[in-house]
Amino acid sequence: MQRLINFVIILGFISPCLCTRLNVGTKDGIYNVMDYGARGDGKSDDTQAFASAWSNICKARGKSTLIIPAGKSFFVTKVHFSGPCNAKIHIQLEGKIVAPPKEAWKGGEKLILIENLDGLTIDGNGEGGAYGDGSTWWNCPGGCEHERPGILHFHSCKDLSVRNIKITNSPRSHISVNNCIGATFSQISIDSPAISPNTDGFDISFSKNILVEDSNIKSGDDCIAINGGSFFINATRITCGPGHGISVGSLGKVRDNDQVSDVYVRNCTFIGTTNGGRIKTVSGGSGYAKRITFEEINLVNVKNPIIIDQHYPKDLELDSDVSVSEVTYRGFTGTCEGNVAVKFECRKNLSTVCHNAHGTATNTIPVVSCLQQNVL
Repeated sequence: MQRLINFVIILGFISPCLCTRLNVGTKDGIYNVMDYGARGDGKSDDTQAFASAWSNICKARGKSTLIIPAGKSFFVTKVHFSGPCNAKIHIQLEGKIVAPPKEAWKGGEKLILIENLDGLTIDGNGEGGAYGDGSTWWNCPGGCEHERPGILHFHSCKDLSVRNIKITNSPRSHISVNNCIGATFSQISIDSPAISPNTDGFDISFSKNILVEDSNIKSGDDCIAINGGSFFINATRITCGPGHGISVGSLGKVRDNDQVSDVYVRNCTFIGTTNGGRIKTVSGGSGYAKRITFEEINLVNVKNPIIIDQHYPKDLELDSDVSVSEVTYRGFTGTCEGNVAVKFECRKNLSTVCHNAHGTATNTIPVVSCLQQNVL
């Protein structure tokens, strides 16, 4: 059953050699992986060609561009682009990087690891990117929960720009960002089916000043997961679905003290997702989630449009809690799959406070007595 949602809520509460040439000369700072022995036929192992190209460009001076050309498929077992480098590097990612199937995987938690780089820019053509062959992992015995790799991981990068690339069918998370300062991801296409387990679109942790914008995310888990140590995270003009929505947390699950603040999710659309704007914490942890805003959200048949869950997972009940405060939900419109549009499962008593708030609260739990209550 669908119910129309149209309300404004403002809340606050606690509670390693295949290459044929080395040291290849370049022209105008251009480094093409094809010049380092890459075949790009989707079958030959191009791993070493990528490594050789990167070794050369990282030693270069000034602005340099690494070309991964269009119309080619580059089969690799692992790509490691590591700094610090002398050059300011631009990666033109227009071809496809193809992951091995499960039985050919040679280990490692990520297919593409990019780390310790400042000012890196990655541009695509909308089709260039990485293709994960995740289906060979998703149904393995026991789910391969601790073996499944992610596709693209950024670690300890600063002033990063990534735009117009495509990541599909990751065995696990598609793009992860850890210990980074200043990054913009725009026009990113992420595409995995709803049945793919734990395939978050973006996993963000221990990072600050991160923007994800103008992107389409389809996954079997959170479209964007904002984890502990994340501050000043913005998501705008995101279309999410299928997936589990945009989530803060779960917090308190692994670390004793998880902290997230200043999260701003705006002008996003959720289509057939299990959640819209979600905050989830695990009892027994500590820390906080605060100054979190979801606004101008369009909902199409979403199960839990607004949800704060301090009983995640359900079978764990301990004494301590992650505090949640200064949360704003504003301008949610659309349809809900069930009867409950707003769901708060809190460990402690919850009250609602309205300050300069005007609007309608519909089918809310708890009742937002300071706003007009309409039942549709």
